[in-house]
Amino acid sequence: MSLTRRDLLAGAAVGAAGIPLIGSLPALAQSKPTFTPEKGASLRVLRWAPFVKGDEDAWIANTKKFTEKTGIEVRIDKESWEDIRPKSAVAANMGAGPDIVWVWFDDAQQYPDKLVDLTQLATSIGQAGGGWYPGNEGYAKRDGKFIGLPIAAIGNAICYRESHVKAAGFQSVPNDTKGFLELCKALKAKGTPAGFAHGKAVGDGNNYAHWLLWSHGGKTVDENGKVAINSPETLAALNYAKALYETFIPGTESWLDINNNRAYLANQISLTANGVSLYYAAKNDPKLAEIAADTKTTTMPIGPVGQSVELHQTTTMVLFKHSKFPQAAQAYMQFMYEPEQMNAWIGGSSAYCCSALKAYQNHPIWEADPVHKPYAKASASLRPNGYAGPLGYASAGVMADYVLVDMFAEAVTGAQKPEDAMKRAEARVNRYYRV
Repeated sequence: MSLTRRDLLAGAAVGAAGIPLIGSLPALAQSKPTFTPEKGASLRVLRWAPFVKGDEDAWIANTKKFTEKTGIEVRIDKESWEDIRPKSAVAANMGAGPDIVWVWFDDAQQYPDKLVDLTQLATSIGQAGGGWYPGNEGYAKRDGKFIGLPIAAIGNAICYRESHVKAAGFQSVPNDTKGFLELCKALKAKGTPAGFAHGKAVGDGNNYAHWLLWSHGGKTVDENGKVAINSPETLAALNYAKALYETFIPGTESWLDINNNRAYLANQISLTANGVSLYYAAKNDPKLAEIAADTKTTTMPIGPVGQSVELHQTTTMVLFKHSKFPQAAQAYMQFMYEPEQMNAWIGGSSAYCCSALKAYQNHPIWEADPVHKPYAKASASLRPNGYAGPLGYASAGVMADYVLVDMFAEAVTGAQKPEDAMKRAEARVNRYYRV
């Protein structure tokens, strides 16, 4: 379904409380900070490679509008998901490189002293946009200051072949972990297995590992930041993961973010967890029309903890202090959050990017296709990866080191007994939280 500009603007016209949105509140517009771009300014932006082409197209189109309006040239580079983290860390350490980077999760918490304080800009944008979702905001703040601008959450959901699920004897995907395991056993018996990433996949690997842990009541640290991963709940999660892994297509322990997409589209698996990009990869390829028509989506099953608990991948836009043009950079960032640009980008992303601003929860893209529905609340429902403790150097280090991903991979493949994998993860987490 295509969306007209009128649809998009209509979606932005009313927010959660029925109030006008950005750009239409005179009082808030008066508080909008102004930036005076440096003479001869040019900018370099590094972002992650898109899985939905419309996301990139819309962002580039908005950037072109900014250049036409200001005369400031903006170069946009892109890197694979796995390369964003090391390249942004190098830029932080070297004091050179892109002005602006789209980082993952709490990466910005690793080098807050290298980043420009964006509190004034973020506060203005948040006020005009109905407020930031707490989960996205938490990733972008340190000691009460914004060290980045929350952009979006990339929703994660079960993507499955409806005909295969029914052939396995289920009318739909069970919404509890016990029933979900039985479905995966049945799918394997039919020769149409499931597959989830157990490799160092920034999005899919982390989303799956955190869901496994949290759905069974486990957590990396407690509310005070004390390491709490060695627990009966974690052990239950590891044993459940091991049982589920036995139903998977072989090789998922080496999967990166692209691998489950490829396996699904090659008809090698019939169920996985992914962003909506998987659906659009099929829908946009006439040769895969049958798979697209048969693809449905739903939220991750609920485990013994009794509530939905999901990570969802988040991305934040940071501005490095080494930028020679911080005024121009903030003018660019401000422009991209204006309603016309933001609406166009959210619409172009086709439900792949869930805005960090509450004003966009009623964007028409969420009703444009039933497949979009499980992704609509990603920003509202996400749980930060530092749960149940605060975000900071330690949580970012654990995330960047793939401690949880490794723990589950070691247990399910038999490289370690579940108890030993848990103890090894505990030792690794302790290294970060004792700093």
